[in-house]
Amino acid sequence: MSLDAVLSHIDATLPEAIDRLIALLRIPSISTDPAYKDDCARAADWLTEDLKTLGFDARSAPTPGHPMVVGHGGTGNRHILFYGHYDVQPVDPLSLWHSDPFDPQLEDTPKGRVIRARGASDDKGQLMTFIEACRAWKAVHGTLPGKLTIFLEGEEESGSPSLIPFMEANRAELTASLALICDTGLYEDRLPAISTQLRGLAKSEFTIHAASRDLHSGAYGGLARNPLHVMAQLLADLHDAEGRVMVPRFYDDVEELSDKLRQQWQGLAFNHAAYLGDVGLSIPAGEQDRTPLEMLWSRPTAEVNGMWGGYNGAGFKTVLPAEVHAKVSFRLVSRQDPAKVLQSFRTWAEARIPADCRIAWHDEIEGSPASVMSIADPAFEAARAALTEEWGRPAVFIGEGGSIPIAGYFKSILGMDAMLVGFAKDDDQIHSPNEKYDVESFHKGIRSWARILERIA
Repeated sequence: MSLDAVLSHIDATLPEAIDRLIALLRIPSISTDPAYKDDCARAADWLTEDLKTLGFDARSAPTPGHPMVVGHGGTGNRHILFYGHYDVQPVDPLSLWHSDPFDPQLEDTPKGRVIRARGASDDKGQLMTFIEACRAWKAVHGTLPGKLTIFLEGEEESGSPSLIPFMEANRAELTASLALICDTGLYEDRLPAISTQLRGLAKSEFTIHAASRDLHSGAYGGLARNPLHVMAQLLADLHDAEGRVMVPRFYDDVEELSDKLRQQWQGLAFNHAAYLGDVGLSIPAGEQDRTPLEMLWSRPTAEVNGMWGGYNGAGFKTVLPAEVHAKVSFRLVSRQDPAKVLQSFRTWAEARIPADCRIAWHDEIEGSPASVMSIADPAFEAARAALTEEWGRPAVFIGEGGSIPIAGYFKSILGMDAMLVGFAKDDDQIHSPNEKYDVESFHKGIRSWARILERIA
């Protein structure tokens, strides 16, 4: 069978694939530090030339920041776009690394062989799984496995300032029928997973002002308004006793989980006690009529991320502060509109401020909506079957509690769904010293993409 020949080629040429990954990892493409601007360009050029060897019409496209790598190749009835990012996080503190973060090392660990370097898991090792799958297909068949576009970013770790303008300016070139993203991981380090739901994010920072100056608590306490009390009451009122958010109409655009996904998630037998136990907790908070996985993946939240005011130094300074501050964020799901949620929150909060106090907002009303993929697309079940075959365990559809903005941009700007498949593990130490990527993840990741592409491209 043609797929068997591709998989055999992947197995036989794994050492060469690791060598190519190591060459890419040697390039210190830290996007946040201007000192590494030339290195980011060098990484983009390296990937461009590598794609050209596979028959892609590839280029390193300049932006006001770091280049985008775009390549087109192959033919087929369905156009598939693959996204990854070649930039990496800074390495500080360097003293905690066991070896040079840009001198990749192959190490044997109690859990298996790993590739140790900055970017090994996030995201160079992941993106190279897809490119190596294309390389193997080309070597065996002389062609690429379908009509493909490769889209690699160089600013993901620094907020992607050039991404939206580039996508809007190159809309026709980048639009495909489906986007594939490899920047996620295995479920509980063992089950292959496809992320189909990503929560969005809206943020608000504000100040409550009271008296014109800090007041002596002996002279004014009990008579003057203490804005710390006002803020504490306001934030306490944000949830009811059952964990529901009390901002009016907050849940209007929240859809219920489908029976299919609910059954799959229940089958994961998520151990919330162990999950919370790892961080020294034991009792689930949030909505008491929801399962822990629902609360993490498919329910919206309102969280207080910071509150400060008054005297915070050693000892006591008995004052009533003139102003206090807070940061509140909302994780969004389904069709929740960030602007609508933030405006509702502002209206709700302002109605709770006493007449002799005022509230000042310090940020624009903006945010990113949730991304919900349509698993009705047969490609999702086809990919799930391919992953199940490769890993020997039933692949699952999961949600992500955090946000991956690019998936939302594919939907809002290019009008296409994204399929998120990744092979990272929880202990890969991404963004931390001694980042690693399991050789098994790299190897089986390449094989997984070969299987997926054979089925959908």
